[in-house]
Amino acid sequence: MFKRILLFAATNLLVLITLSILFNILGIGRYTRGIGMDYQGLMVFCLFWGMGGALISLALSRIMAKFAMGVKVIDPNNPGQYSDLLTTVYELAQRANLPAMPQVGVYDSPEINAFATGPTKSRSLVAVSSGLLHRMDKNEIEGVLGHEIAHIANGDMVTMTLLQGVINAFVMFLARVIAFAMSANRSRDNGPSLGGNWLVVMLLEMVLSPLGFLIVAWFSRYREFRADAGGARFAGSPKMIGALQALQLNFGRNEQVQDPRSEKLATFKISGKRSKFSALFSTHPPLEERIARLQEAR
Repeated sequence: MFKRILLFAATNLLVLITLSILFNILGIGRYTRGIGMDYQGLMVFCLFWGMGGALISLALSRIMAKFAMGVKVIDPNNPGQYSDLLTTVYELAQRANLPAMPQVGVYDSPEINAFATGPTKSRSLVAVSSGLLHRMDKNEIEGVLGHEIAHIANGDMVTMTLLQGVINAFVMFLARVIAFAMSANRSRDNGPSLGGNWLVVMLLEMVLSPLGFLIVAWFSRYREFRADAGGARFAGSPKMIGALQALQLNFGRNEQVQDPRSEKLATFKISGKRSKFSALFSTHPPLEERIARLQEAR
């Protein structure tokens, strides 16, 4: 389950934990009131910093994706062997009315996949694996790229940030309320001191954050259907369906190689493995269901 958490969520959790440690060290965010707790003040505090952590993660998303996957950005002035790839992405971006052309990159991996990320529609990145370029034909690649451009056009990263920010707020809030209650039960005579329980707060945040991924995974599955529909509009329905069928064929033959680095970016990509633990944690709907929806919409 934890390997399926995307890089955005992993970066977000790191930021969240770091902020919490700093708050406790510096004494920021006092939300106890006598022997009780100021729940309203605590919620405002958690919402402010929870959204702050998500926004920091969003700002770093393109940089972190390049670093994690070793993406080599194609120089538009000297694309070399990737001239067709660059041209296809730019044409799709124009059809999607993006305000600026995304960066286009390639990463070395045997898997057949691609992903899109970036803080805004004007500062986005589309990256494809070397495995995809070698094992898909031109039409299938265009379908994949149309799907990724649709993610950017739909503003999925911004929506994900807002969703993650709210989840952050609830995680911070619940962790502190539970820690406060535990402290109160242990120290009724001297009065509870949440500041002394910062390790408990950190542990609770680490436990509660993956539970929030259930909501993130649900939204990820929903946005995959939207991106498929967008890919059908920008690249053409036959190409989008053909791309998904090619992925389905590779999975059926057990030919799809999974790059261990890519598991952190699972929700960014056009395809992903379904969780063996539970479908609730899957970031992507079944390929057959995605294909069926596109065929019904034709």
